[in-house]
Amino acid sequence: MTSFVTFYLSRVIGKRVYDKNGNLIGFVKDLLIESEPVYSGDSTRRPIVHGIALKINKEIKYFSFKYFEISKIHGKIKVECSKLDELPAKEREDSIPLAELIMDKQIVDLNGRKVVRVNDVRIVTIANGSFAIAVDVGMEGLLRRIGIAKPLKAFLSLFNGGLPSKFILWDDMEAIDYSNLNIKLSTSYSKLNTLHPSDLADIIEDLDNATRKSLFAALDEERAADVLEEMEPHAQINIVESLPVEKIADLLEKMPANEAADIIDALEDDKAELLLKEMEAGSSQEVRELLEYDDNEVGSIMTTEILAFNENMTVDSVLNELRIKKPEADALYNMFVIDDNEELVATFSLRDMLVSESTTSIRHFMKTDPLYLYDTQEVDEIAEMVSKYNLLAIPVVNSSNQLQGMVVIDDIIEDLVSKRRTNKK
Repeated sequence: MTSFVTFYLSRVIGKRVYDKNGNLIGFVKDLLIESEPVYSGDSTRRPIVHGIALKINKEIKYFSFKYFEISKIHGKIKVECSKLDELPAKEREDSIPLAELIMDKQIVDLNGRKVVRVNDVRIVTIANGSFAIAVDVGMEGLLRRIGIAKPLKAFLSLFNGGLPSKFILWDDMEAIDYSNLNIKLSTSYSKLNTLHPSDLADIIEDLDNATRKSLFAALDEERAADVLEEMEPHAQINIVESLPVEKIADLLEKMPANEAADIIDALEDDKAELLLKEMEAGSSQEVRELLEYDDNEVGSIMTTEILAFNENMTVDSVLNELRIKKPEADALYNMFVIDDNEELVATFSLRDMLVSESTTSIRHFMKTDPLYLYDTQEVDEIAEMVSKYNLLAIPVVNSSNQLQGMVVIDDIIEDLVSKRRTNKK
């Protein structure tokens, strides 16, 4: 085998394949890579080409790539085969056909956090095999496909110009259109699981409906709930409408109640009621209470996942409770003190607690007479209070001064941005 050759998939597809005696065997239809990448000679894991599909007498047959050699002679691709060794069915099932499932398909550029289209695949042959090393998503790859890249490059060079080319290394991309292939999706989408839920939400929103559904369905429940929370409303509804009620109900239970309420509020009444009945009683009741607020009321955007304690509790007992509950980060923006009637008494911060002795009671460092909002106040009144007092979170009470939840800066900004988008429309 040639020690080092680079070539493009588009230049191999359709090529004649000859044996060592120069006899025609067939035509290349596709190259198959292993679904699990292997080391390509350095520390980088890249998929090895281990199979080839040939058209022989109008029939497609699959062979091991071990006995094939692809070389370039005077710039022209030549494909030779020393032995036809049929590819076992199991290996074929575990393969990804490049022309069928990568070329012209949507992939995710993990560095750019966006969906792009593949125009070609770059392959390198070295001593220990042939490996897919990058995908071409630039104009040059597209022009190469239609056979005018070389003459156009030669013409542009007369004017010191060139064709824009863009490659994405295989390690920096994730193929996402495996819906018609028998590959475990949890394995296929392993790279996407490294992205922040917000980035993954943006990516899923850019996909067609079928791919969006298959990718989202492959996420584990915790991950799926985080991603669903970050999606734009129209994409959330698309996902909710495409999946079984039981699965969506499970996801909504894992989301903050106010986020779940926003999604359910955007659904048709019949679908909303189905989901609320499918959810656990406690979660369902919490969401129903939030749905009673008008869209312009503070209660409609408050989170009910708050941390409230009795003033007689010690630092040590509060920390133990936090270890058990494992709250989200925004729940620690502000912690509250309530009395036996659940009325708001005071607030304290994580810093206040951490700099105090473990046996100190909360009442020694809590801040009485806290700023708060009523759940029926208008949302527009929040921004001024946050700006004036430089707050990260504000407690929300009802008319009896009982603590209902809190509004965090993240939700305030999200609400303002959403309104701005609506006004622009």
